[in-house]
Amino acid sequence: MGGSTGSTGSTGSTDPTAATVPKYRYPAQFEGGEEELLARIGDLLLRGGYVLGEEVAEFEQRLAGYLGSAHTVGVNSGTDALILTLDALGVGPGDEVVTVANSFHATAQAIARRGATPVYVDCRDDDFLMDLDRLPAAFTERTRAVILVHMFGRAADVPRARRLAGDAGVLLVEDCAQAIGARSHGVRVGTASAAGCWSFAPSKNLAAAGDAGAVSVQDDELAERLRLLRHFGQSRQNRHEILGYNSRLDTLQALVLLHKLDRLDTWNARRAEAAATYRRRLAGLPLRFQEPGEDGEHVYHLFQVRTRTESERDGLLAHLTAAGVDAVVRYPTPLPHQPALAGPAARRHPCPVAEELARQTLCLPVRPDLDAREIGQVCDAVTGYFTSRASSGSAG
Repeated sequence: MGGSTGSTGSTGSTDPTAATVPKYRYPAQFEGGEEELLARIGDLLLRGGYVLGEEVAEFEQRLAGYLGSAHTVGVNSGTDALILTLDALGVGPGDEVVTVANSFHATAQAIARRGATPVYVDCRDDDFLMDLDRLPAAFTERTRAVILVHMFGRAADVPRARRLAGDAGVLLVEDCAQAIGARSHGVRVGTASAAGCWSFAPSKNLAAAGDAGAVSVQDDELAERLRLLRHFGQSRQNRHEILGYNSRLDTLQALVLLHKLDRLDTWNARRAEAAATYRRRLAGLPLRFQEPGEDGEHVYHLFQVRTRTESERDGLLAHLTAAGVDAVVRYPTPLPHQPALAGPAARRHPCPVAEELARQTLCLPVRPDLDAREIGQVCDAVTGYFTSRASSGSAG
């Protein structure tokens, strides 16, 4: 979904452990209070309650309070959050679900796993989000839902998307995997639609120590159906009301997430500060950036820079890697071009902006613990690449 952004299968450093400015530095997420967390994990290992234990309920309650939703339901991944949500909303074979062309594979995979057909809308050239001007043209009599993705940490326009979906009589679901803490028109994403789907994979702004996810909803009945679905459809032991899944949040992951939740806003603010420094120091170069929106609308899960051409992007990527900067490309293949998602509907609507972004963008490291030395190293490497091109007379 906006989902996982692990390094497997992505374009970037072949040996990220050698980078002097890495994408991730997991130990920094545990500094301060780690002894308390380890003690709670040790207690859990000895007493049991490994799946859907009491800490899961505690995390669900605290996350709901943070977001401003009536309920959150913990599941085992962000991908399952999408699949279970579509199931709970009745999406299935014969239906179409509209989403954006430049998301992570899991966004569309969830639609296909429900037997429905993904239909793609292009993204905008400025904020890299779904082009809502094009959304109504994607609706047909088979459209059941829209999955609005908050790409790279930037909140999409939820109120407008909700109006457009409502006018067409379809449901709005938010893929919030990359944007926890972001606001759309002052309201936290994931709280003003049928459901918000969350990933807490290790790369995310709020990260578990493995796979984890959740769904935020305001409707009591929908929340109860999601709880049934995640736990084999059971209302009580050996009483299976519906066909469900095995998609429960591990208690250990809930402990890790509880340890980090109170720090999330501080971490997001640090990401935004690093992004602002990048924008300022790289402003004179032939680069473009994702439009950040108003205060609070971007939590910078990723910091995207856009070059003029694919060859320039690839050259910059190679230069950064050689300089010890763990830059990476997200996502090099738009969803309509993925072999697993091929079919007539995949090419129904042209997506030239998504295709261009796939050829011209890469991500710079934007961890909350990124320090001034690391930012300087990244900016010097980027500047050095363009300076060398200019001195050699390379074309843009």
